[in-house]
Amino acid sequence: MTSKYSLASSTWDTNEYDAIQEVIDSDMFTMGKKVANYEQEFASYFGSKYALMVSSGSTANLLMIASLFFTKNEKYRLKRGDEIIVPAVSWSTTYFPLQQYGLKVKFVDIDLNTLNMDLTKLENAITDNTRAILAVNLLGNPNDFNAIQAIIEDRNMFVIEDNCESMGATLDGKQAGTFGLMGTFSSFFSHHIATMEGGCIVTDDEEIYHILLCIRAHGWTRNLPKFNQVTGEKSDDIFEESFKFVLPGYNVRPLEMSGALGTQQLKKLPTFIEIRRRNASYFINMMKNHPDILIQKETGCSSWFGFSMIVKEDASFNRSDLISILQASDIECRPIVTGNFLKNKEVLEYFDYEIAGSLEHSEYLDKNGLFVGNHQNDLTEQISYLDSVLKQITSSNPILLNTEQRSI
Repeated sequence: MTSKYSLASSTWDTNEYDAIQEVIDSDMFTMGKKVANYEQEFASYFGSKYALMVSSGSTANLLMIASLFFTKNEKYRLKRGDEIIVPAVSWSTTYFPLQQYGLKVKFVDIDLNTLNMDLTKLENAITDNTRAILAVNLLGNPNDFNAIQAIIEDRNMFVIEDNCESMGATLDGKQAGTFGLMGTFSSFFSHHIATMEGGCIVTDDEEIYHILLCIRAHGWTRNLPKFNQVTGEKSDDIFEESFKFVLPGYNVRPLEMSGALGTQQLKKLPTFIEIRRRNASYFINMMKNHPDILIQKETGCSSWFGFSMIVKEDASFNRSDLISILQASDIECRPIVTGNFLKNKEVLEYFDYEIAGSLEHSEYLDKNGLFVGNHQNDLTEQISYLDSVLKQITSSNPILLNTEQRSI
């Protein structure tokens, strides 16, 4: 039985199933021509010189960080112990590659309206030791990269982006994920396009791209062009080059099916984003003056991954009440990504980290926030249903309320 209002829904039709069948008929399942074609179209769509498809958004983040340890460009090269700034609210695999490569992680609070990094706190967090900012575009909403660039323009540091939740978002007409040296994307089922599993990294830097090509598949030279910025010139001896390893790499190659699916999904992406934004307009119009719930404020043009709802401090109910009535009404909801990641004390024992200032907004979101889904189809009926359910909890005789004291 499907929910009356689910977190996500399938975007596939006969085009995607035919694309899968074509791969099956070819009997070529590992990374090949379909992936290469998808990468070319992905780069073109997002206005980047290069795109590299990988097995997930998480492995895209992993390779993005790893590549910075192998570049010859001193402007971007990182070493263990270097400081990188991140928001305190994001997905776990935003952070894990930073720990795995021995970076000093500095957590900064979010803005409770945009859900992205608080720009004042970001500026105060930067020191002479800061080498990079990993900006996360949360729930479809791009960061204010004009403001971030103004903050760092005279400093020896750079920006990279985790754009896994914000495919199709723009700021001043420029695609989110393309403001930094690199940007990562996800095409998991519940995201803006779906390729089974899958992710992408985009960059305009040729050397970084060649490093990514190498470390995506074993650290070997096989996938590098003859003239490249990792080894210089490759030998014409295919036998010699077939198992030649030059960087400590991984195997995070995508499947050929995922590339074929991505090509079909990219064709639909403009319509998907348009519908998501129409749904968002309807949701915003319904919720903008809600007495008890704060919603996300758009920066630029969000691609609206989902719709966040944060219970206000003076609300007549708490989040537990809200979750109870949503669940009883068959409306799926989830925490806003990990909430405040700093609550995960067990895994943080493995990190070298510090907290820049206070995290009161991240903590408040963690205790009082949730999100409901957005889809690539019209949700007018579902959003109207959500509105009717919310009116029950704010009426004079709310149902399913508990008596626990709401913690702030």
